[in-house]
Amino acid sequence: MLNTLLPLLLLAALALAIIGAGKRFLMWRRGRPAQVDWLGGLAAMPKRYMVDLHHVVARDKYIANTHVATAGGFVLAAALAILVHGFGLQSRILGFALLAACVLMFGGALFVAKRRLDPPARLSKGPWMRLPKSLLLFSLSFFIATLPVAGILPEGFGGWLLALLLSVGVAWGVSELFFGMTWGGPMKHAFAGALHLAWHRRSERFNGGRSTGLKALNLNDPRAPLGVEKPTDFTWNQLLGFDACVQCGKCEAACPAFAAGQPLNPKKLIQDMVVGLAGGSDKGYFGSPAPGIAVGEHSGGPHQPIVFLQGKGLLEADTLWSCTTCRACVEECPMMIEHVDAIVDMRRHLTLEKGATPNKGAEVLENLIATDNPGGFNSGGRLNWAADLNLPLLSDKKIVDVLFWVGDGAFDMRNQRTLRAFVKLLRAAKVDFAVLGLEERDSGDLARRLGDEATFQQLAMRNIATLARYRFNKIVSCDPHSFHVLKNEYGELGGHYQVQHHSTYLAELIAAKRLNLGTHKGGSVTYHDPCYLGRYNGEYEAPRAVLKAIGIEVKEMARSGFRSRCCGGGGGAPITDIPGKQRIPDMRMADIKETGAELVAVGCPQCTAMLEGVVGVRPEVKDIAELVAEVLLDSVQSVSERATA
Repeated sequence: MLNTLLPLLLLAALALAIIGAGKRFLMWRRGRPAQVDWLGGLAAMPKRYMVDLHHVVARDKYIANTHVATAGGFVLAAALAILVHGFGLQSRILGFALLAACVLMFGGALFVAKRRLDPPARLSKGPWMRLPKSLLLFSLSFFIATLPVAGILPEGFGGWLLALLLSVGVAWGVSELFFGMTWGGPMKHAFAGALHLAWHRRSERFNGGRSTGLKALNLNDPRAPLGVEKPTDFTWNQLLGFDACVQCGKCEAACPAFAAGQPLNPKKLIQDMVVGLAGGSDKGYFGSPAPGIAVGEHSGGPHQPIVFLQGKGLLEADTLWSCTTCRACVEECPMMIEHVDAIVDMRRHLTLEKGATPNKGAEVLENLIATDNPGGFNSGGRLNWAADLNLPLLSDKKIVDVLFWVGDGAFDMRNQRTLRAFVKLLRAAKVDFAVLGLEERDSGDLARRLGDEATFQQLAMRNIATLARYRFNKIVSCDPHSFHVLKNEYGELGGHYQVQHHSTYLAELIAAKRLNLGTHKGGSVTYHDPCYLGRYNGEYEAPRAVLKAIGIEVKEMARSGFRSRCCGGGGGAPITDIPGKQRIPDMRMADIKETGAELVAVGCPQCTAMLEGVVGVRPEVKDIAELVAEVLLDSVQSVSERATA
């Protein structure tokens, strides 16, 4: 009986899975075209799945080992089961191989079941709670059914009752793991995830690469949508990426907006996109909701607007505007889903097509167009902070080693102290530098994060045209946002430059012994990693090296490095100002206070503003350039001259 039922069950499930795969692929292809390396991606997928993906998964050793055992065992067991029981290739060698695969899978499934006994709040429940049972049944049923193939038990042992029980177990396991993989269910992530890794929209992220710059809109193509209004406006491989979500909630746990009680849960947002792709409502979502937004009241379809400004669609507009674009969600995602890209794409539609940037958003964007800075200050005052410094202008020098990109911190009295400190250091190191002065325009970072791609490209093209008139080896900026945009996003518009953050450049000057420095005499210090320097550009060591060079041993926060908590200042969040239960900078200041440090070192004007805006008793906030300038002694040249004398 078993020999008759097993092939029928397996081959029927396989056929249905193939049909489901075709239907799902066509569903993804509703999205806009995207260029992918079809064959190259498929060829690279095993390495991406087993190596590149696991550098993220391996951060949680329990889950990493569980995943290797369960997923690896399942892939081997499924392939061998089809050969042995589906096509009847019953040899003892194949039988023992299938038994080993089942044991491996069963062991992994036990750990999955253990995790699900008391799951963390971030994990989705519902259908996911039955997954361990399905994994255990699949592996156990095929283990018992394969014992005769391996010659361990005689053919037909146990009679018809055991055969019936095994058939039920196989049917359950096969339905969940084969049929559910392509038609929908907890195992859907395995099928979609593998293809997502093969045809990822940022394939540069594999093999240790980094890709964080937003992709430009083609504003000259009247057929191209200005941002994303409905699910089918995403590229098809973005839709595929959403479908790969495993609902582990690691993005949710890392999101500063979610922690602050703002109406954003990145996991829920991705699942809402999956609902929109297939059509329906979010009633079938079994994870944590976005704070303050009830589950079951939102719906949509592939050709319907995602956000209704009046009424309910898939998302509330405030969900999109709560994001600080810190990329903590992307950094933690074990399936390498690009949440921030999707959010900015949807913001672009709201800003460019609907003019619906909330709170001070519209005013700031108008200021950028009228005055080239978000504060609406007279652009002629861009060099007022340096009236007594006699800064060299690039328009006079034409050729320099370093172009110091000042940024819009020039209009902020607090940040002017950082700029002046850095100029002091440049001069002490006898760096051949200059500034653009009144020729400098806003880098466009804020406009781009708020979805105003047109204003961003206008500002960027004007800056690129200005820079084309001069020669310089590198651009250095004290602002990670300007640094990131100039380095990673101007290139698509024709502006290719070597760009450094001032902490990296200071580390080089110190290593080359071009600065004569004393030792920091203050109290204990912690360091806050800016999102656009760390997660966006992978620079964690240079700021710490600079601090160490002046005698500071950093008291690290629990959340530091790639897991640093955002200050709340990115992505235009202070401008859109979506309310929550608490403020993100207050949470970050609590992290700082836990270290007991008397001073927090920063490397970003936005971080400085957000942390200094925390009310009450708190540690002092200083930029790295200020700390180095405070211990600057005589120049290296004057010291050597005295030694020679």
